[in-house]
Amino acid sequence: MPVAAARALAHDLVVHVVDRKAVQEALCGLADWAFQFSSWISLYPPYALLLEVQGSFTLFGGQAALLKNLRTGLAALGYKTRLAGAPTPLAAFSLARCGSEQMIEAQHQLAAVLAPLPISALDWEQTLLDRLDGMGVRRLGDALRLPRDGLARRLGQQSLLYLDRMLGRCPHPQDLYQSAPEFRRHLQLVSEVEQAQALLFVLQRLILELCGWLQGQGGGVQSFTVRLLHRERRHTDLCIGMHRESRDAGQFTTLLRERLERLDLQQPVSEIELCAGQAVKLDARSLDLFEKADAQEQIDLLDRLRARLGDKAVQGLSAIAEHRPEYAWSYSEPGVSRKDSRDQHRPLWLLSVPRQLETRGGCPHWHGRLKLQASRERIESGWWDGRDIARDYFIATNPSGSCYWIYRELAGERRWYLQGVFE
Repeated sequence: MPVAAARALAHDLVVHVVDRKAVQEALCGLADWAFQFSSWISLYPPYALLLEVQGSFTLFGGQAALLKNLRTGLAALGYKTRLAGAPTPLAAFSLARCGSEQMIEAQHQLAAVLAPLPISALDWEQTLLDRLDGMGVRRLGDALRLPRDGLARRLGQQSLLYLDRMLGRCPHPQDLYQSAPEFRRHLQLVSEVEQAQALLFVLQRLILELCGWLQGQGGGVQSFTVRLLHRERRHTDLCIGMHRESRDAGQFTTLLRERLERLDLQQPVSEIELCAGQAVKLDARSLDLFEKADAQEQIDLLDRLRARLGDKAVQGLSAIAEHRPEYAWSYSEPGVSRKDSRDQHRPLWLLSVPRQLETRGGCPHWHGRLKLQASRERIESGWWDGRDIARDYFIATNPSGSCYWIYRELAGERRWYLQGVFE
């Protein structure tokens, strides 16, 4: 009825204007998420999706298991749903629209199953439905019993074609939904949020949509960005990075929680965007046949440390083909190492500045007299960059059994220095 008439009947009526753009975006987001269940998806605006699921029953272990996964996933996204299945798209839509959550497998059953449904199940203009009501037609079965010629004259040829498509008497081609190459979702908050930790509940819905999209793409992402929009179009960006590509919703949520716990919002948040680049095919990554069981736990630890401390605070170390110990290493991506091809026994722990050792009777001392091993390593290098050295390196032990890496200068006063410690 008109809004004015409704207000006259209900003085406390609250009217909400439908944001059709937001509804369409939500439907597209739901379609992206649903790609994990079917590769054939069509939009049926404004409130329905059509999925071809016959080929997915085997993958999910049967019809019941597939429906259970759909219901669980949609409930986690916050949607109230009606699921129905039939050999034709319009039959499935009509069943769901009337709240009859049935799964019809055979085409010859359609007429009998659809007959009790009210004519409101038809996605027709209201004028056509009113015309049927004026003719005394209350159920779909009544409409199906009418003479075809008379029905076409009264309601138009398109109405007859609609019924034929519903019953599977003629094909009903669908426009397949094409997912965007990159993931981008926008969510308007009901009210402004002032505490960063409170945003995690809302963001979980977007994370689930992202992971559903990734699973449908058969890939993962190594990073995604959350943009928090404030007043006057100001924004705060949170970039969540991982050691390797993933589509694990639990991992994404954990890393995001770490960032939000350390985030101090300067302004309330009114909108949220979640963006991710193109998915990388996970099956294209070669894996070790005998990969360690705790490899994933190590990766998760690195990701959590980065989320909590920042990317620059978590670094790896790599060896460089350089004789001088001070310059024989560099920072690198954690887990990505470059090993020196030379087989040398050097300590992992090097002092930032070599410490001069006390000598007694010409022998170096450090917590006692140091005993030198017979072998030594002579390094004379660096003349080309002005940081040249000339040293003899030894492995030495003190009376308590501690092992050190020391050297003696080959020029000048020929003093002894402590360079590193063996564990």
